[in-house]
Amino acid sequence: MYIKRRLNETLVSYKSLRFRATKKSKKNYAHQATVGIGGNIGDVRRRFEHLLCMLQRDRRVEVVQTSLILKNPPFGYKEQDDFFNSIIIIKTSMNARVFLDYLLRVEKKFGRKRSFANAPRTLDLDIIFFDNITLNTKKLTLPHPSWHERESVVIPLMELVR
Repeated sequence: MYIKRRLNETLVSYKSLRFRATKKSKKNYAHQATVGIGGNIGDVRRRFEHLLCMLQRDRRVEVVQTSLILKNPPFGYKEQDDFFNSIIIIKTSMNARVFLDYLLRVEKKFGRKRSFANAPRTLDLDIIFFDNITLNTKKLTLPHPSWHERESVVIPLMELVR
């Protein structure tokens, strides 16, 4: 069950007891990552719940906090369904590059196919921040470029810092 709240004409937020994590980290992981999650194919909110369960069972990561889920219109390629987006704060022992490879494998497990830029997707996992690292390589840019311009990132982030 979700608590639904309309934010404006195009944005709707959802809160769920099944997609919820707020706890103090018990393990002494070296790194903290802020991960944006999204998708617009199938039952995305349910997929987020499954993702959370999978992450909570993995010893290499610890989910510290989850944000609300935001339903918002697509950008870039607009001829597709609305997206659901959220933010997860994760503690991990993996460095940024290894963590990126880990997230790409998780996307594949959830049926992600990369056909073209901004295409519809089952699950999209983006590292928004990783510790306080600034990095710009072919494979990874930190912080995530233009994160501050996307409602799909800013609104869920604002809820976490309250």
